Amino acid sequence: MRKKYLMTPGPTPIPPEVLLEMAKPILHHRTPQYQAIFKEVNEGLKYVFQTSNDIVTLASSGTGAMEASIVNLLSKGDKAIVIRGGKFGERFAEICSAYGVEVIPIDIPEGNAPQAPIVRDTLAKNPKAKALYVNLCETSSGSVYDIKSIAEITKKTSTVLVVDAISGLGADDIQTDNWGVDIVVSGSQKGLMMPPGLAFLAISQKAWKAMESSTLPKYYFDLKKAKKALDKTDTPFTPAVSLVIGLREALRMIKEETAEKMFARHKKLADATRESVKALGLELFSKSPSNAVTAVKVPAGIDGEKLVKNLRDVHGVTIAGGQDELKGKIFRVAHLGFMEKFDVITAISAIEIGLKELGYKFELGSGVKVAEKMLAEG
Repeated sequence: MRKKYLMTPGPTPIPPEVLLEMAKPILHHRTPQYQAIFKEVNEGLKYVFQTSNDIVTLASSGTGAMEASIVNLLSKGDKAIVIRGGKFGERFAEICSAYGVEVIPIDIPEGNAPQAPIVRDTLAKNPKAKALYVNLCETSSGSVYDIKSIAEITKKTSTVLVVDAISGLGADDIQTDNWGVDIVVSGSQKGLMMPPGLAFLAISQKAWKAMESSTLPKYYFDLKKAKKALDKTDTPFTPAVSLVIGLREALRMIKEETAEKMFARHKKLADATRESVKALGLELFSKSPSNAVTAVKVPAGIDGEKLVKNLRDVHGVTIAGGQDELKGKIFRVAHLGFMEKFDVITAISAIEIGLKELGYKFELGSGVKVAEKMLAEG
């Protein structure tokens, strides 16, 4: 027998209370009983998104919400500024291109964060850009972006700011209303402590107004249909009933912890993870590290893909490797959602064992010692 540990930036571990809720007999979705649950979920999502805006829930992965944010805002030939600093910034650009939207890229080296002056200059040169797409956390590099500074620029213009908070929501702060973010998209399988299958869009009045002129094709992802149904506490198509029921319990747990303590917990876990890997002589990949996931450079002479595979298949600890051109060059450890101090200690211990087995020279236990010290304090 081997116990398994999930330390990836999605899916993330699911609380037993949530799993038990989803195991209950299913409800029909066109009933007052389900509508009461859906109403509670909508209010709970507003708490996590830090918004009073309407939040649309889709039965899809987070990519569905990304696509919905494009096909409902834009028309063929429109211009959209896309910040590309990794795989998921690139995904926004790929979806735009698929629908004939002209992409104006702001390319930044992976592991870096976009600087406000570059965003301001690009927008000034392209004042007719209908939307600006950016990540809160670029998961592929473990980087967090300064959304507040970017929103300070876009809220003075007609350009709609769309933020991918799929992995960052709940770990990296995003104050949707206070900062003036127009659309925030997210998914269920990250900080919300749920299985994959739900996607969300928090949508401002500015964004709803901009959608009135969109002519891109849409049917299932038509947010006007979703809004019309949402006004009646309903959905235009069959919702993922059991997932929504589980989400109600997850949101209750988040509200019980409070948003303030949730952000503090993620920061503490992230800080301990970062300092622990440094104690092993390893180097962080990101210059702007996220509190959702830590990306670490694989040391010279070590096979990064073999390390990830060995931890998963031999030791039962699943972390994430690098993607695309970063494959084999970095590994990523999540501290996201239903995780606490002993999860981090387990992850660091497993990484130490895995590195030792692959021949990396260091003092065994040096990372765990740092993690224990930091996590025992306060």
